[in-house]
Amino acid sequence: MALRSMLASDWALEVDTAASGATAPQWTPVRGLSNFSESTDDNTEDDSTNDAPGWGADVITQRKWKIEAEGKRKRDTSASTYTPDPGQEFIRKAARKVGFSADVHVRWYRRDGSPDASEGYAQVSEFTKGGETTDLEPFNFTLLGQGEPLEIANPVTAPPAGGAAAAATTSGGK
Repeated sequence: MALRSMLASDWALEVDTAASGATAPQWTPVRGLSNFSESTDDNTEDDSTNDAPGWGADVITQRKWKIEAEGKRKRDTSASTYTPDPGQEFIRKAARKVGFSADVHVRWYRRDGSPDASEGYAQVSEFTKGGETTDLEPFNFTLLGQGEPLEIANPVTAPPAGGAAAAATTSGGK
């Protein structure tokens, strides 16, 4: 078996833009991403005892997840008025809220068929934009996880109930 490296560019991030109280999520891609990173921050406590002289032990007592993302701001150039990318705009607006109203429902997965796929709630921190006069306008943000993320079936390889039409709508038409 020949092994090949996986491409970091195969990650996709989607945000649920359904109206409050909707019964089903409306997954909208966050387009224009050029960097995506998921990580955890673990809190550890020393669990060493005299029972194992010379050897210590640690216990992870809490985990927090976060996603850091960056890219280029995008807009629809075929529209007669300024129309931002819907996924980017939803994240940008959520970054201006505080408290429970700042929660966003997100899912992230690999588009190459890998089983890596998760879903969770997060708050948007540090949405930045701007740049030098010669730059394409960048953006970056951090999603701070709210509780445990759920492992889900990868939407690319496991379409939702309703067949191919539902799969195209759910995954943003990919």
